[in-house]
Amino acid sequence: MTQKSSEDYLKTIYELSQNGKAVGTTEISQTLKIAPASVTEMLKKLANKGYITYSPYHGTTLTSEGRRIAEKIVRKHRLLERFLHDVLKIDKEKVHSQACEMEHSLSDEAEESLCRFLRHPDSCPDDGKMIPPCNLQIESCAKCIQLHEKGLEEEGKHNQRLIAISSLKEGQCGKIAFIRGGRNMVQRLLDMGLTPGTRICIVRIAPLGGPVELAVRDSKLAIGKGVASKIFVEVESPVAD
Repeated sequence: MTQKSSEDYLKTIYELSQNGKAVGTTEISQTLKIAPASVTEMLKKLANKGYITYSPYHGTTLTSEGRRIAEKIVRKHRLLERFLHDVLKIDKEKVHSQACEMEHSLSDEAEESLCRFLRHPDSCPDDGKMIPPCNLQIESCAKCIQLHEKGLEEEGKHNQRLIAISSLKEGQCGKIAFIRGGRNMVQRLLDMGLTPGTRICIVRIAPLGGPVELAVRDSKLAIGKGVASKIFVEVESPVAD
């Protein structure tokens, strides 16, 4: 099992499970154009690595570690699509296949630099899908650019326990560490009481990309999944799978 093949599988499962349902072997087989028997064998290996939960009758879902890896490779892929289309002026019809070849070799450092160079885009050019935000402990995208332009070496650290609210499961809790996004959106969330240090719990995740309901202090709030993906929390304990 190579790194490229495992990342391809995790990315595929991530993209097929955006409506919250488990992904069937047939769906994965058809998407990757790989024989079902070979897919089943690979899923068993990924399950043994702790990246997915797999059941022949109930489908496949990502574990927290599997989702972290998948979101990372999806982020690199969609940033590369923006670079290929916006900077190199390659046709939309060609950027996807070229980004697929490049995403596995793009280092984390290069990914961060590419994001700054592109001025932190929100979506890819091919189909407008959202680019997953990074988990650097920097208060905003504007601050990230500012620190880089000042030439500071310490621009923020990745924290593997920092997870976007959209990646949590019902019943999980954590404290808000930072919010990624523009000034207006950040201020709107702060006005709603979603401030750094605030404890939140996931009450309900609506199906089919619906809103996420949060328990915040003594009240409940509903926020869109896109907004939830930009609020990072430090989970109170390792994420259960």
